[in-house]
Amino acid sequence: MPDEELNRAATRIAALALSEDLGEEGDITSKAIFGPEAGGAARVTVNEPCTISGIAAAEEVCRQVDPALACLPLVMDAQTVPAGTEVIHIEGSLLAILAAERTLLNFLSRLSGVATEAARYAAKLKGTSCRVAATRKTSPGLRLLEKKAVADGGGIPHRSGLYDAVLIKDNHIAAAGGAGAAVEAVRGALGTSVEIEVEVESAAQLSEALEAGATQVLLDNMAPDEVHACVELAAGRAVVEASGGIGLDNIRDYAEAGADIISVGAITRDATGIDFSLEVEP
Repeated sequence: MPDEELNRAATRIAALALSEDLGEEGDITSKAIFGPEAGGAARVTVNEPCTISGIAAAEEVCRQVDPALACLPLVMDAQTVPAGTEVIHIEGSLLAILAAERTLLNFLSRLSGVATEAARYAAKLKGTSCRVAATRKTSPGLRLLEKKAVADGGGIPHRSGLYDAVLIKDNHIAAAGGAGAAVEAVRGALGTSVEIEVEVESAAQLSEALEAGATQVLLDNMAPDEVHACVELAAGRAVVEASGGIGLDNIRDYAEAGADIISVGAITRDATGIDFSLEVEP
């Protein structure tokens, strides 16, 4: 996804997150203890092994709190680091550092958690041509940043939303009267060159989608042997994606069954946050 789009997303969500934490009064505790002239420095450290994501969001938080804050990243997104690694060093106004602390850590925790989970799945596919993909099961407002985190972990973002790729799902098929009718309707509205993915639940639906000209098929909630049969039926006519009921324990089975892409909602839905801390230096 374009850097400009990511930057806009980071700017928007950082502003919202800071407004939640600071309100209109700001950090009343720190302002009661320290004056605006107090300077300081802080180390942001990760306390467990992980794959890093969210550095740009952390920098944006610092910029919005105080453009004069010096926020120096010491690692890059997509980098795997051990526990105890200092990832960012910050210098400037002590009030600004303390105001940025929790929001900055929240972004790093969430996004590095997603990247680390994506890396676990990607590792299961090493040696195959299959790729693991994100879904739209993302945190509201954080989608583009979480999709970027999936890519940092070695996965692929998949579509960003309903606006940038066609995916005909079960409800579309039911309401349109079949996969073929839905594909024909999309072709009529968007043109013959548009890429169309169709969700299918059976070999019969797969055949219908392929005959209608689908360029990608999503095999929903099929066992690995069913996926293998569908891959043979598709015979290279469409990209084959598998989804539903797939986790770390069985993702390799689906790759070996011949799926080109495996989409896993748990990467973003169930990712556990990574423990980061910010410590002001004496």
